[in-house]
Amino acid sequence: MPRALVEFINTCPHCAGFERDVREVAATYPDRVDVHIHVAGRDVDYIRRYGVVSRGTLIINGTDRYEEPSRSLIERVVAEAVAEAGA
Repeated sequence: MPRALVEFINTCPHCAGFERDVREVAATYPDRVDVHIHVAGRDVDYIRRYGVVSRGTLIINGTDRYEEPSRSLIERVVAEAVAEAGA
């Protein structure tokens, strides 16, 4: 079964809360979501794909980019990604 890819780029201590939210929401779909957390300043592999990021950024399936994440947004877009992957 195809899996949705959820990536979060953590750029600051404030973003750590969103990182936790991404992990919690993805945990509700254990076999349907792959989660990759990138930390600015430590990880550099995301820069080639997405460029320099200065805000906490949620990326779904490598294409949809959200630069102002919230818990409700994370829940909605992850659910949509899982539904698309399953279709």
